[in-house]
Amino acid sequence: MTDYPRLLSPIRLGHLTLPNRVLMGSMHTNLEETGDWNRVAEFHAARARGGVGLIVTGGVAPNREGAVFSGAAGLFSPGDITNHRLVTDRVHDAGGRIAMQILHAGRYAYGADCVAPSAVKSPISPFVPRELDEAGIEKQIADIATAAARAREAGYDGVEVMGSEGYFLNQFLAARTNRRSDRWGGSYENRMRLPLEVVRRVRAAAGADFVLIYRLSMIDLVPEGSVWDEVVALARAVEAAGADAINTGIGWHEARVPTIATSVPRAAFAWVTKKLMGAVGVPLVTSNRINSPEVAEAVLAEGCADMVSMARPFLADPEFVRKAAAGRAAEIAPCIACNQACLDHTFAGKVASCLVNPLACHETELVLAPAPVVKRIAVVGAGPAGLAAALALDRRGHRVVLFEQAPAIGGQLNLARQVPGKEEFDGLVAWFSTMLGQSRVEVRLNCAAGPEMLDGFDEVVIATGVRPRLPTIETAPGSRAASYAEILSGAVTAGPRVAVIGAGGIGFDVAEFLVQGRPSPTLRPGDWREEWGVGDPAAWRGGLRAPRPEPAARQVTLMQRKPERPGRGLGKTTGWIHRAALQAKGVEMIGGVNYERIEAAGVRVSFGPGRENPRLIAADTVVLCTGQESETRLAQALLAGGRMVHLIGGADLAAELDAKRAIDQGTRLAARL
Repeated sequence: MTDYPRLLSPIRLGHLTLPNRVLMGSMHTNLEETGDWNRVAEFHAARARGGVGLIVTGGVAPNREGAVFSGAAGLFSPGDITNHRLVTDRVHDAGGRIAMQILHAGRYAYGADCVAPSAVKSPISPFVPRELDEAGIEKQIADIATAAARAREAGYDGVEVMGSEGYFLNQFLAARTNRRSDRWGGSYENRMRLPLEVVRRVRAAAGADFVLIYRLSMIDLVPEGSVWDEVVALARAVEAAGADAINTGIGWHEARVPTIATSVPRAAFAWVTKKLMGAVGVPLVTSNRINSPEVAEAVLAEGCADMVSMARPFLADPEFVRKAAAGRAAEIAPCIACNQACLDHTFAGKVASCLVNPLACHETELVLAPAPVVKRIAVVGAGPAGLAAALALDRRGHRVVLFEQAPAIGGQLNLARQVPGKEEFDGLVAWFSTMLGQSRVEVRLNCAAGPEMLDGFDEVVIATGVRPRLPTIETAPGSRAASYAEILSGAVTAGPRVAVIGAGGIGFDVAEFLVQGRPSPTLRPGDWREEWGVGDPAAWRGGLRAPRPEPAARQVTLMQRKPERPGRGLGKTTGWIHRAALQAKGVEMIGGVNYERIEAAGVRVSFGPGRENPRLIAADTVVLCTGQESETRLAQALLAGGRMVHLIGGADLAAELDAKRAIDQGTRLAARL
């Protein structure tokens, strides 16, 4: 008897019967662009061995003008088939099934050759697309159909036609981007002509015994998006044109509503797919922020969909399905939806990975092989770096003792998990605890390791983390200042008016903690939709309505020395979310500040090199988010005594609270020792 009877039950897509209802959603990882197709194959094969029902690849361009960026992977010629065959053979040998996503970017293509239904520039690209004529439209359709035929020849079990997220086919559907007056524009019947012709031609080119999934935008979250009647009409027409399943797309890439970040509630958009259930006869797949078997099972039990799509959870743990089926769900490394190593890497042109699992996309070069010589290794500090190192060292067969001076593991993660919208960090700390319990690591809590305790170890790993840096700002008697650690830990409670000094990632986190309070909207999906203006697309075009943010719990001013807009250094794909959330709460964000004096009434500041325009930032509490210092006192004592040590995480580099770097560094060190 399984805990997930619906999730693990078989389902039929066209001619193909899948062993479970889990689809690994499309993710572009930039692996294909490395040219190392063995590496691409191993990435997908690891997920196939992990038991996922069907893998969908990252987007593959049907032609050069449709590629997301110049040099992006495509299936442009018969010569590309050989590379893709390496991937499909490896997946099939692992017992898996794989479909190729055909993605034409349209005006989202980052290049001067981009094409679209109309010459309407995207707000996320500097290039104005070329409006297609009849011959140009026919070429795009033919190229997409040819790509599907080549996918079959390359051994794929099917294709997913990308028709959502504001890409090419979606651009024809929306009046926002389709200003045409010919047979490809105007009425909705005309605007959906292109997607339907694509589905028909793909079916004809690939044959009946080939899975065809259409990814359909069910809620655009942009002005002039589709209304629900149009969504239903398109879904029915796509089914009639030959689709075997319809996958849910949520929001355009230019939408100003977060859809997959950690602050988005789990399964936040499953209700949209549920609205379409029963309107079509083919299976429906729901997606976005489904990251555990419990959530996936609940979504299916509530009748929201026939299948669930999870993408980033398979970066965090390729064994997701196999562990769930074996009753080991607590051992599934959780996707915390941070975007830091996946989407942020992708948009920066780097190979994607995962904060939680640095092995993701590095399966062939970061290998935790059995140690040729077993060593006794001390790891000091049970924050993210130390935890990652200890577990990886144990996995390799070393004998590990983990020292932690606090009464619990987690380190700086325990501060991060206090921030509203970062509740997923609770699961990460719980997972580390579970995995320690499954390991042979000897854990010594409430134990401040001194040099004498570390005698007799073959290697010593120092992961003692950071401590808050206190600024040299004149502080008057009677002023009320506290560090970010004191605020987030609850040691100090802020007053109703707060000045936050330092607008890096920690400053933004503290500001959100101060204005949101608990429980956060992330745990209240209905209130979260109100805050961001997400409405029923049956009543609101594109699913957009006026946002209704809750009143701020406190009046907060966020300041920084740099003379630029606060938040520029935040995550590439999530920074805008943090800025928008604080703006909605009325947080004043100020750059170019000189801190003159902290006093009982607040913070005295001035601006510019000339220290002009003096001003008092009124505050009952001043929170210092002025960076960190590496905690290296133990390391220095050991080095002074002639001992060799390995520094990782914050103890090595005190730059922000970077769990991604800490976990990666700890894992890579463990792979070498």
